[in-house]
Amino acid sequence: MTTAADLTADAAAVTAVPALTAAEQEELIRSHMPLVGHLVRDMLTRIPNHIHRDDLTSAGLHALVTASRGWDPNRGIPFHRFATTRIRGAILDELRSLDWATRSVRSKARNTDTTRQSLTTTLGRTPTNEELAQALGTTTTDLTQRDNDVQRATVLSLQGFTTSSADDLVTEAAPGPEDMLIRREQIGYLHHAIESLPERLQLVITEYFLKERPMADIAADLGVTESRVSQLRAEALSLLKDGMNTHLDPDLAPAPENPASITARRRASYYSTIAGNTNLHSRLALTNAHGHSTLKVA
Repeated sequence: MTTAADLTADAAAVTAVPALTAAEQEELIRSHMPLVGHLVRDMLTRIPNHIHRDDLTSAGLHALVTASRGWDPNRGIPFHRFATTRIRGAILDELRSLDWATRSVRSKARNTDTTRQSLTTTLGRTPTNEELAQALGTTTTDLTQRDNDVQRATVLSLQGFTTSSADDLVTEAAPGPEDMLIRREQIGYLHHAIESLPERLQLVITEYFLKERPMADIAADLGVTESRVSQLRAEALSLLKDGMNTHLDPDLAPAPENPASITARRRASYYSTIAGNTNLHSRLALTNAHGHSTLKVA
C-alpha cells in the first residue's frame, strides 16, 4: 500500500525548490489522498469498464505529490483547488496514454456518431453510408476507413471481447462473418504479441491485465518497487502497440530514428519473434466462432 511517506520520497525527483518543508508536504499529501480517490471515482463513471482504477490512482497520486512540491501558500490559492486541477489533468493524460487510437480518430468517430444520430432522427431510419458520407462532407471510402480505425483501437482491451464494455467500443452489435474473422485474428495477434515479450515484461502484462493482480503483489514477486513495475508495464505496452501495428497496419508503426541502435535492433527482433510465433490457425484457435476467448487464466 502506498503511504504518504512513500509519495513524499518519490517527490525528491522534482527539481523545483519547495515552499514547504518535507513534513508539511507529507501532511498535505496524507490529508488530500481522499481527493484523489474522489476524482478517480468520478472519472470511472464516464469511461469504459476495462480501464483499471490503479492506473488512474497512480497518476493522481503522482500529481498530488507534484502539487505538494509546487504549491506556495503565499499566493493565496487554496491547496485543494490547486491540487484538483493538477490531479484531474494527470488522470486525463493517463487516459490518453492508454488509448492507442489517436485524438483525430476519436474526434472523427464522435463526429460520425453525432451526425448518424442526427440523420436517424431527421429521416426516421438509419441513414445509408452514402447519406452519412454526404452529410459529413466526405466519401464512403473515408467513412469505412474511420470505422476500421476505431475497430482496430478496440484491440486495446487486453480482456478481449468478453468484457461488458465491448458493445460500447465496436461499431456494430452483430458483426458479419468476415468482420468476426478479422477481429478473431486481431485478438490472436494480441495474445501472440504478449507471449513474444521478454519474460519480465510478459509476466507484468499477464499478471496485471489478464489476472488483474495488484501492482504491489507483482512488485513483491519480482523483488522490485511498484514504480519499477509501472515502468515495465509502460515499456511492455509500448512494445505491444508497435508490434501489433507492425503486423496489422505497418503505416502506423513508427520508423526507428537510428536503425543501428541497440533499442531499434531489440524492437526489430521482437517484431520478428511475433511473426515466428503466430499463424492463422494458432490465432483463430484462441477464440471461438463468437470471438470469445478460449483461454482460461489461472
